[in-house]
Amino acid sequence: MAHLIELNNVYKIYPMGSEEVHALDGVSFAIDKGEFVAIVGQSGSGKSTAMNIIGCLDVPTSGTYHLGGVDVSTMDDDRQAEIRNKMLGFVFQQYNLIPKLTVRENVELPLLYAGISAEERRERAAQALERVGLADKQRNTPSQLSGGQQQRVSIARALAGKPSVILADEPTGALDSRTGREVLDFLQKLNAEGDTVVLITHDNSIARKAKRIIRLQDGRVIYDGDAADPRAVVHSGDGGEEAGA
Repeated sequence: MAHLIELNNVYKIYPMGSEEVHALDGVSFAIDKGEFVAIVGQSGSGKSTAMNIIGCLDVPTSGTYHLGGVDVSTMDDDRQAEIRNKMLGFVFQQYNLIPKLTVRENVELPLLYAGISAEERRERAAQALERVGLADKQRNTPSQLSGGQQQRVSIARALAGKPSVILADEPTGALDSRTGREVLDFLQKLNAEGDTVVLITHDNSIARKAKRIIRLQDGRVIYDGDAADPRAVVHSGDGGEEAGA
């Protein structure tokens, strides 16, 4: 059976004057349905580039990327956008909620763009908000919610699209530590219910909430294994919890 996510010998090379920068330098890994994986590394490690490729926001310079068994590495922008809308649910550091819309309308918005009927949009939004514990906040606006609640709305928005993968990019970056832990606990709960979660972070303590860690350094995978293994967070030359892009 094909892996849900599979990067094979992926390079992403940017010209920088007369030289080249290898943001990804021959990266290979696979993620299966139902996993909770953290991709971690310091600034310049390549983790954001990896996220952009996994999220169909960019394409490799060389190598292949398969999502759900389909090679998306050579697709044009329109086809990538179609795959992205169908298979990926994004959770970002900034919640990206529209202030004038209600919570329910924010959750429904991507479904509206996808051409889903009003009745199904309402049903999916209600189910997603129920899953994140905000069924009673549907008519509120984002400004009436705490930061943690707003992030849970953004998770509900991702869930409403019934994605194959939840891709969370520094999801606790704008939250205090206690609220951040609550959001991470919630991602663990979703994974326990069967959702595939890929978490991008620079922070070792956050990465340890996943079951598996893929650590990048200088565009290469330097560790891929159990999050509980000490080698997952301690590595010679690694910048630990330095803030990264």
